[in-house]
Amino acid sequence: MEIQWFPGHMAKTRRLISESLKLVDVVIELVDSRLPLSSRNPEIDSIVGTRPRILVLNKCDISDEAVNLHWLEYFKSRGTAAFLADSRSGNGFSALMPTVDAVLKEKFERDRSRGIQRSSVKMMVVGIPNVGKSSFINRLASGHSAKTGDRPGVTTAKQWIRISGKYELLDTPGMLWPKFDSPDAGRKIAFTGGIKDEIMDIEELAYFLIGFLKKNYPERLIERYKLSESDLNEDDWDIVIKIGKKRGCIISGGETDTHRASALILDEFRSAKLGRISLETPE
Repeated sequence: MEIQWFPGHMAKTRRLISESLKLVDVVIELVDSRLPLSSRNPEIDSIVGTRPRILVLNKCDISDEAVNLHWLEYFKSRGTAAFLADSRSGNGFSALMPTVDAVLKEKFERDRSRGIQRSSVKMMVVGIPNVGKSSFINRLASGHSAKTGDRPGVTTAKQWIRISGKYELLDTPGMLWPKFDSPDAGRKIAFTGGIKDEIMDIEELAYFLIGFLKKNYPERLIERYKLSESDLNEDDWDIVIKIGKKRGCIISGGETDTHRASALILDEFRSAKLGRISLETPE
């Protein structure tokens, strides 16, 4: 399954980010904590360059708690300022401003030594679609500034947002690279809903998701769908069919509605009804 999704407005977004960099002091890059590497846009590195950057592992409430801690160690060991956050609950948000101040400390000290006085700290938030950028910004700005939605590509306009004290945010629409580094990376993003289902083969997607869960979180499948351990020895597609039957996804003739069953499996993964799951771990 080769996945390509690059709406035209995302090319414009790349230009917008490049043009806006001169206006900001620090870049806040949001990634999905369930797949911190696959949800990083490789073009961001070349666009941002040496500009100070903070990595926020968002949606940490639905990723594996133990794996979250491993990712924090991974990024910090590589000199990347990073912290976990949950845009829905606000957990972790208290770390943002101290992290911004720490990352910019040397830069601002140099400015003061040159007689440059700053009245504000300007930040840019970037990330691929559906990593929770609008919810993240709304949480910071008391929930009234950026339009939010569950579908990738909802945020579409440039907007400055003043938050507490001296801090200002420049929101930019999420962007996705024109070509995925690997089919596996694209598939993981599709699992989370970061690519529109309308352009996906969701039956094939559910098949691969079942394979991943069977290998890494078998107990979640057993508990959620009342499967037996022997059920997990079956082919992944047969498990999709079995889940569909158990959930009443039946069409005329008693056959399983595999499209409906696949959509159900994906929806329950995305809404964390299968529990806290991470799709990748540090190397």
